[in-house]
Amino acid sequence: MTQGGAARRTVLGAAVMAAGAGITGLAAVPAAASGEGGGRGGDGGFRDLPYPTVIGHRGASGYRPEHTLGSYQLALDLGADVIEQDLVPTRDGHLVCRHENEIGGTTDVADHPEFASRRTTKSIDGVPVTGWFTEDFTLAELKTLRAKERIPAVRQRNTLYDGQWTVPTFEEVLRWADREGRRRGERVWLHVETKHPSYFRGLGLGLEEPLARLLRRYRRDGRDAAVFLQSFEPSSIQRLSRLVSAPRVVLLSAANTRPWDFEVAKDPRTVADLVKPEGLKWIAGFAQGIGPTMDLILPRDAAGRLGAPTTLVKDAHARGLLLHPYTARNENSFLPAEYRRGTDPAAYGDALGAFRTYFEQGIDGIFTDNPDTGLLAAEAFRPGRRPVNG
Repeated sequence: MTQGGAARRTVLGAAVMAAGAGITGLAAVPAAASGEGGGRGGDGGFRDLPYPTVIGHRGASGYRPEHTLGSYQLALDLGADVIEQDLVPTRDGHLVCRHENEIGGTTDVADHPEFASRRTTKSIDGVPVTGWFTEDFTLAELKTLRAKERIPAVRQRNTLYDGQWTVPTFEEVLRWADREGRRRGERVWLHVETKHPSYFRGLGLGLEEPLARLLRRYRRDGRDAAVFLQSFEPSSIQRLSRLVSAPRVVLLSAANTRPWDFEVAKDPRTVADLVKPEGLKWIAGFAQGIGPTMDLILPRDAAGRLGAPTTLVKDAHARGLLLHPYTARNENSFLPAEYRRGTDPAAYGDALGAFRTYFEQGIDGIFTDNPDTGLLAAEAFRPGRRPVNG
């Protein structure tokens, strides 16, 4: 079951007022039996979600520190159709929700003298990163930290909520989603990313197996489960396809980049190859969708203005793949040049105009830090519209 348009508009009215203050050999497997989160009671799968679908990027990270229960709860209260989590492991193998394993920018770890000696430099997917890393902490140690706003210069109001929440485990999120689902009488959808899976597998902290165990435990492993599984590494999605039948999405970065697992395997393909018809056909063999950066759909020129759309939406839909591009935000610093207003990079621009342009491309959903803005724009595209691959 999903929230109807009238109910969503009621939520939006209150929300807007509140806000104003290669790699082969891992084949897909047949669908596993679905549990409570996988299609009982007449519930369908992702094709029954509102279209276009609004995905709360790291929760409602435009208004609360990202990947906290407070951010997830606000995204749900604002009416987001799906809530996103990024997963990294602790030293003792627990999956926790952080956008990166480096936590200096998203927690108060620097204020803890007992952890000062753990500050170090590591190579993460070929990039040197200095800070504190989740894989060097037990869950008990990590729970002594408090979350904080990642980009305070842009989201100055979010700093009001620094220290209000701990770093959540994914199991805590699953329990929260089940509790909220019972309270609301409808399933709470999640969009779950494995972060740096090749890196962590090299440390003996593979993400896919513990994730699959949790999904089975909370009955979110079936083909109609209220969850999307996503990764920038196709091999992680292939591996997950052997473990669970939940819908899967391959994330795609800039055209001239290569997924890190391709780098490790010496696979010469780039993202530019994967968005060609033959690349999309390959992805469709083990995934149900792609999550491209919006630039792969609407490229920007040197001045930051939107150019002519590519054929990616048409090509992906022709192969039965849905598209969940990322990331739409309200602030000028993130918007295409023609939608910026004024010179303050932290001020809001014409985000509604940008959203409408994105939705006009026929995308199936979008990741956004501002679910209320996305939902307001999406309402005009919902009556009588269904996904091309529905």
